[in-house]
Amino acid sequence: MSEPVLEIRNLDVDYGLGDRAVHAVRDVSLTLHRGEVLGLAGESGSGKSTLAYGLTRLLPPPGVITGGQVIYHPEKDSPYDVLALSDRKLREFRWAETAIVFQGAMNSLNPVHKISTQLTDVLRAHDPAMSEHSRNARAREMLKLVGISPDRMDAYPHQLSGGMRQRVMIGMALILQPQVVIMDEPTTALDVVMQRQILGQLIELRERLGFSVIFITHDLSLLVEFSNRIAIMYGGRIVEEAPASTIYRNALHPYSEGLLGSFPALRGPKRELAGIPGSPPDLAGMPSGCSFHPRCPKAFDPCPTTVPVLGPPADANAAGRTVACWLHPALENR
Repeated sequence: MSEPVLEIRNLDVDYGLGDRAVHAVRDVSLTLHRGEVLGLAGESGSGKSTLAYGLTRLLPPPGVITGGQVIYHPEKDSPYDVLALSDRKLREFRWAETAIVFQGAMNSLNPVHKISTQLTDVLRAHDPAMSEHSRNARAREMLKLVGISPDRMDAYPHQLSGGMRQRVMIGMALILQPQVVIMDEPTTALDVVMQRQILGQLIELRERLGFSVIFITHDLSLLVEFSNRIAIMYGGRIVEEAPASTIYRNALHPYSEGLLGSFPALRGPKRELAGIPGSPPDLAGMPSGCSFHPRCPKAFDPCPTTVPVLGPPADANAAGRTVACWLHPALENR
């Protein structure tokens, strides 16, 4: 595996303060390697978006980071903790080093401004010395890169299709050539064909430009197809992490198995889809022990009382994978 570009170390995020605080992200550690696509999957409410907004310090009130580090590794300079940056340094870091395509990105464009204005505003904010001609040339170049004709520069958002607006947002995220692009369910509102087109184009851009991607979605089928590694979140924690092909062929955690069983296979024999019974846990009143045990068909004695540690499984091929489950206890659990 290549060198790391972003390390999340024991990150904790709460909503609210004191005894009534909701622990939305709990002790999450992840490493994104240079040039990699890291998929983050889980049901709504599992903490995926909170993790993304926490590591970029974009949490809306009353969200607060209560612990951990986010270490960014620039290509040339020394690593530093994003959570310790001053406001001025943080403004320089956003978009230039790490960009985010927000959930509902198709509707994130300002409806009263032309596409050209919204693309060049990013350049104007980060490079005031850049000439207007150079800014417009760069904006046209980015539109062409994401498959939109440069003659749509003067169009307003309502004059573009949903897929084109999505591509504009991806172009805006890439315009300063960041090292990390975080995509928070960027294709949720699009049909399946358009999803594949945009994600295929994103992977092509990644191979050409060399940036890394954290791709957040509840649709595990997309991650299996487009990610190098996948991390599964449940109840604010990572419960399994492995290469995408490993998760698909041999998921160890029952929650991962449930997610895989909830979408139809594109090839091979037909199989009956099986949903996950019950509902995601209430983060304000998490169950004791493993948070998945009330819904788990394989729960047994230690599950309701003891939280399993995330680590390499002692009873399976542990190359590049971790799991937090008493069915496959990590060495740390023993």
